[in-house]
Amino acid sequence: MSFPWARHYEPKNPVMKWVDDRLPLPRFVYNAIGAGYPVPRNLNYFWNFGVLAGAALAIQIVTGIVLAMHFHSSAAEAFNSVNIGIMRDVNSGWLLRFAHANGASMFFIVVYLHIFRGLYYGSYKAPREMVWLLGVVIFLLMMATAFMGYVLPWGQMSFWGAQVITGFFSAIPVVGEWIRIWLLGGYAPDDAALNRFFSLHYLLPFVIAGVIVLHIWALHIPGSNNPTGVEVKGEQDTVPFHPYYTAKDGFGLAIFLFILAALVFFFPDALGHPDNYVAANPLSTPAHIVPEWYFWPFYAILRAFTSDFILPAKLWGVLAMFGSILLLFFLPWLDKSPVRSGNYRPMYRIAFWVLVVDVLVLGWCGGAEATPFYIVLSQISAAYYFAHFLIIVPIISRLERPLPLPGSITEAVLAGKGGTRVSETALSA
Repeated sequence: MSFPWARHYEPKNPVMKWVDDRLPLPRFVYNAIGAGYPVPRNLNYFWNFGVLAGAALAIQIVTGIVLAMHFHSSAAEAFNSVNIGIMRDVNSGWLLRFAHANGASMFFIVVYLHIFRGLYYGSYKAPREMVWLLGVVIFLLMMATAFMGYVLPWGQMSFWGAQVITGFFSAIPVVGEWIRIWLLGGYAPDDAALNRFFSLHYLLPFVIAGVIVLHIWALHIPGSNNPTGVEVKGEQDTVPFHPYYTAKDGFGLAIFLFILAALVFFFPDALGHPDNYVAANPLSTPAHIVPEWYFWPFYAILRAFTSDFILPAKLWGVLAMFGSILLLFFLPWLDKSPVRSGNYRPMYRIAFWVLVVDVLVLGWCGGAEATPFYIVLSQISAAYYFAHFLIIVPIISRLERPLPLPGSITEAVLAGKGGTRVSETALSA
């Protein structure tokens, strides 16, 4: 989207002018995150999570690079290199490891909130489909990176998690067992698997960073969505990104870092599993094998299939687990409502909150033992999850009568219904 009222960068300093004429990086930064990038004036704190996700990725990359310098990717040495070498022998190694482990959890928390904000406010709708699609790609890359990273400490849960999760690929007809052996580099997790997972775990965050650049680029073309879902109609509907939203993002970042610090210093193992402090033993299977908490909803979907029907139950589970993520790619075309924001869609708003509860129930089931009660609850919740996207949302988008939309973002703000209220004095400053 072109913003004719946007301020244009004109460097005053001779050195900056010389740099900008030959490499317009200062102009690029100014237009991307400075006063040269106008954004809707009504964005609320739910729009902080994109910046927080970027900060979380930066923390993961920095801590991961240092940790990689001290990690030994072999089955004989991996566990000790993490729990003795890094934790005890490396200066501040314990801090780096706990910041990396809890930073991954915080990364997923802000990304999940970012996704559900997009679902509620219809940020996947035209003309922002590409922003959404790239976001789903980032989410898939995050999941792959996190799974491989969970294997590296080579504790009991790391080893058996790799054994179980890669074992599900063997359910794929004809090529399944070949894919599993190819992933592991053998018939069971060992040195080859550790080396492969370590290499990919180190590489993928940089791939994620590259896709994030495309994600932001795609966002800057149509501009940001907003709580009303109404497009910007003029200069009166926008404010410069800096200083209004840099200050707001800074406040959100301070809270994010405070929570991360509390986890690192006071509850470093609260989101982990105690079995991972026991060295991997291929001859001793843990009583209850679970992945990290951020995979629990998808693990519950995987375990929800217990009976063979045309295809083996194991294969159904694998297809459903991947399908639960892949169907997000089709959401922009499943929801045909012309109204974006859930604030003006009463039926969709109810379905959205039921989905939130459903995903939380799936997470609860995924972290619990596979007893009959949790299996049945997983089956019901998984059925609703797919019904929400494939049945409920398409039907609602056709039958629902949305509430009247405001004429503009400014009209909604002045009426107190548009999110953040920015004073007229501030706008004219």
